[in-house]
Amino acid sequence: MFERPSGGDRAVLVCLDLGEGDPAQRMGELEALAVSAGATVIARVTGRRLRPDAALFAGKGKVEEIAACRTAGDGDVVIFDHPLTGAQQRNLEQTLQCRVVDRVSLILDIFALRARSAEGKLQVELAQVKHQLTRLVGGWTHLERQKGGIGLRGPGETQLETDRRLLGNRARVLNDRLAHVARQRATQGRTRRRASVRTVALVGYTNAGKSTLFNRLTRARAYAADQLFATLDTTLRRFHVPGADPIVLSDTVGFIRDLPHDLVAAFRATLSEAADADLLLHVIDASHANRDEQIAAVEAVLAEIGADRVPQIRVWNKIDAAGTAPGSERDESGIICGVRLSALTGEGCADLRAALAERFPAHVPLPNVLDLPAVRL
Repeated sequence: MFERPSGGDRAVLVCLDLGEGDPAQRMGELEALAVSAGATVIARVTGRRLRPDAALFAGKGKVEEIAACRTAGDGDVVIFDHPLTGAQQRNLEQTLQCRVVDRVSLILDIFALRARSAEGKLQVELAQVKHQLTRLVGGWTHLERQKGGIGLRGPGETQLETDRRLLGNRARVLNDRLAHVARQRATQGRTRRRASVRTVALVGYTNAGKSTLFNRLTRARAYAADQLFATLDTTLRRFHVPGADPIVLSDTVGFIRDLPHDLVAAFRATLSEAADADLLLHVIDASHANRDEQIAAVEAVLAEIGADRVPQIRVWNKIDAAGTAPGSERDESGIICGVRLSALTGEGCADLRAALAERFPAHVPLPNVLDLPAVRL
């Protein structure tokens, strides 16, 4: 079996056209993911296939091309913009004699790099454990008892079974801890509802500008950068909108195309902020050429976590780059369904505040009957 080196980040990117989406846009996103993970891109390999190859995903000829690019650029890792099976990954590593990383592993690596809070680290570890459970087969065949023979007879439990049991135990521990976090979040949510505090969640594709808008609205100093998954841990701030009920705004993790299901399941406690919100602000990069596909990817994740029925306002961000004017959009019922703004310059943010005040008008409490003047009958 190929022994993986301990370091190295010179990457060859592989993006095959399987008839899904714009290949150039997919390669651009893969490169942004690789850079976010700390890799240096030395080569890009593209191609077209009707269906993936069962053994090598890319086919023998394309794998030879990938090997040539890796050798020429002294690459350390090959990154595929596709999910690979455990068998495909092992076959590719043996053929290319280097580490092979698929899209799922790359995203998990970025999340592990960005996790800061204890909750975020637990969620990332759980997703990684679930991913590793699917890739144990074949990793310890040299220690299996089935080989037999003097000096080769293993213990009653194979190394594969031992690893699977240990990972399963760790997954149960992490699930228990995250269940405790979920109960805490549910309690906090009930407290906010009793206090008539409205909850608004920022959702959207990664790098759409959610954290910049969050800082603009709440005057917070949450980390914001022009990179994928700059925000991983959920941040909540209370902010005042004139003429509206008290509002708590949450900045959630960004979504992306083909977000790993294990990651969505592990981050369910965090993503519940969106599912339990009174309103979603779907932040969209209005200047992105592939924004329609990004919108569809976000809507798919919202449906997966049960947040597709929460009322939503689409926030068309980055109008300064798109060259559009600020303003509001209403549906056929006259309800504001979209706002065009720039979180970077602040242009159009007043329209968003007005939309929130219209959606959540300040509650006027009923007078106490004991304070009413006596009425003579």
